[in-house]
Amino acid sequence: MKKNFLLLTALLFSLLANAQWQPAGDKIKTKWAEEIDVNNVLGEYPRPIMERSDWMNLNGLWDYAIQEKGLQKPASFDGKILVPFAVESSLSGVQKRVDKENELWYSRTFTVPRAWAKKDVLLHFGAVDWRAEVWLNDVKIGTHEGGYSPFSFNITPFLNSGSQKLVVKVWDPSDQGPQPRGKQVKKPEGIWYTPVTGIWQTVWIEPVAEKSIAYIKTTPDIDQNTVFFSFETTDEEYGDLIEIKVKDGATVLTTEKVALGQEAAITLKEPKLWSPESPNLYDLEISLISNGKVTDMVKSYFAMRKISTKRDDKGIVRLQLNNKDYFQFGPLDQGWWPDGLYTAPTDEALAYDIKKTKDFGFNMIRKHVKVEPARWYTHCDKLGILVWQDMPNGDAFPIWQNRKYFDGNELQRTAASEAIYRTEWKEIMDAFYSYPSIVCWVPFNEGWGQFKTEEIVKWTKDYDPSRLVNPASGGNHFRVGDMLDLHNYPAPEMYLYDAQRATVLGEYGGIGLALDDHLWVPDRNWGYVQFKNSEEVTKEYVKYAKQLENLAKSGFSAAIYTQTTDVEVEVNGLMTYDRKVIKIDEAKVKKANEAVINSINE
Repeated sequence: MKKNFLLLTALLFSLLANAQWQPAGDKIKTKWAEEIDVNNVLGEYPRPIMERSDWMNLNGLWDYAIQEKGLQKPASFDGKILVPFAVESSLSGVQKRVDKENELWYSRTFTVPRAWAKKDVLLHFGAVDWRAEVWLNDVKIGTHEGGYSPFSFNITPFLNSGSQKLVVKVWDPSDQGPQPRGKQVKKPEGIWYTPVTGIWQTVWIEPVAEKSIAYIKTTPDIDQNTVFFSFETTDEEYGDLIEIKVKDGATVLTTEKVALGQEAAITLKEPKLWSPESPNLYDLEISLISNGKVTDMVKSYFAMRKISTKRDDKGIVRLQLNNKDYFQFGPLDQGWWPDGLYTAPTDEALAYDIKKTKDFGFNMIRKHVKVEPARWYTHCDKLGILVWQDMPNGDAFPIWQNRKYFDGNELQRTAASEAIYRTEWKEIMDAFYSYPSIVCWVPFNEGWGQFKTEEIVKWTKDYDPSRLVNPASGGNHFRVGDMLDLHNYPAPEMYLYDAQRATVLGEYGGIGLALDDHLWVPDRNWGYVQFKNSEEVTKEYVKYAKQLENLAKSGFSAAIYTQTTDVEVEVNGLMTYDRKVIKIDEAKVKKANEAVINSINE
């Protein structure tokens, strides 16, 4: 009887919660919008590279208010918002603008499980755009600036014995501030899109011991058949150690122990290499041991892979994967959703674009001026796709010289703007360092906010020498980094060539096809070139691929086609914005793409 009562109560709460939320607006939506359960929104563990068994998801319905910047916490709230969808999105249930004159307030309560009583409790935010201030039980516990990097707080000292009250205030100036913002603008048009304000990735808590693992850094070296590990821990003391268990499926390959503060180096006999064709991953169990007792244990994984460049027998500097020439070919992937904006409706949706990219015959994705949730990179690791990771752009637009090496005056950022860029770029690189799919860092795109290029590229390369650095995709061009990256629309063209670095085509294509019933707006839709049906689009795509195949043989080592999906008024995607229509003949495009990839090895 009691069990039936509890089930009925849970059902009533669920129905009440769903009744408090509906997607806002009348714009197109993906099929996954209908699958959202407000009681379990994006319920998968948010940080797969360092996973604990116990955690609590704080996504769901929160109270929200929008009020003038600088005021105290609102006495009452405007209604409910579905976290973690930005307030401007349909799936938030709000779909309102905030702008720099106002601030967005969130509030909710939660209860810490009794089983966590003797543990520390960490509060995690996947991403909040842009400046977040956090209160717990009326105590301000921290501030974070940066719309793309995760952050957390140890909230243990501020917990009450019962219900906990969490309040978050967010301010985001969008394109009226110097901070990294990607393609968000106050007045969306063309290649510029709707602002994203507030919490847009999962909020969650987890219990940890006072002595716990805070960070894992994994670096493979296939030339030595070795993988290197370094760790950050909390409350450590002399004599504490880390135990690393390496597994291949159910088989334990080796177990190693290392004192805290020491780098671990584990050599594997005949390791399985990771590639898009064979995305082999090794599982890890990592334990922190103090006085002979395990105080913390996390699960992780790594891959044995190497990314590098080398001159081939024709004198062309080629990109290499695992010491073999490897043409990298993929779409420009912006990661926008018509219903969730920056946030995919479900984890299945998050993986969908990656799976379709593989279906189309690509082996790489350029993640364009946006950073995804950690689970996206794990999907790439497991499915097998290379990732070029852009730094989201910000600040101003200086002179752009894309068809020659730069000879102008670089943008002079203020000290505050420069510090914002450097801090968030480092946080992004730290957060995603151990994901093997990421093979290239891209600090700048097309001169957008580009400054101190030589210095920034050198720092990026020094900070992570295990990956390639594309200094500025599409220019401004400097003779630094690992590649020269050209942009040309619509057809591929090689108008500059670098004999010392790899030469790549960072953007081309943009073949447009507007399909009724799948448009963000009924008019104002555009592509770099426009066609009337799928057959025409496919024919044009294959034509460009044939041209690219010849250019690859003569000098290009990678290429990025614009783009994975339509985005707002851009209709040059391989798929519609709602992901309901594939706009090309998949078989023909896959065949053309594979011919491009294989062309340099013929």
